[in-house]
Amino acid sequence: MQKIDEQQIHGENYDQIYEKVKNDQYALSLGIQLTKFEAGFAEAVLEVQNHMVNAHGTVHGAVIYALADHAFSVACNAYGKTSVGLSTNIQFIAAAIPGDKITARTTEIKRNFRTGFYRIDIFHDEKMIATMDAVAYRKDQYFIDLDEKG
Repeated sequence: MQKIDEQQIHGENYDQIYEKVKNDQYALSLGIQLTKFEAGFAEAVLEVQNHMVNAHGTVHGAVIYALADHAFSVACNAYGKTSVGLSTNIQFIAAAIPGDKITARTTEIKRNFRTGFYRIDIFHDEKMIATMDAVAYRKDQYFIDLDEKG
């Protein structure tokens, strides 16, 4: 059995994978924008709106989590293999307020056939406001058409 080169799959199917991962209706409804997309890396940004704050006037943790989760989802699906969140652990470090632009950057730590491990750091003006560790479960199927050549 020939080993699958997922870096090659990412490169050869970039446009098809990008079209799939950027079409997250929940993220779009929040105003999250995907700004970088590479194999095992994603960056997304969100401008905090007035309706996204908690009783203290700072961004709600659920909003930070949604931004981090979207960047995680994009990074772990970057190879065209259907991947879903299995586990996350987030730490909130500092607050953000309406008008702040917050950025989530996901970096792949390790990936194998069945699981992927990711670190998501969330920033406002390069100041870390939260960090999340996440594990993805990688299903058997690919959500892109793999051209079976050879």
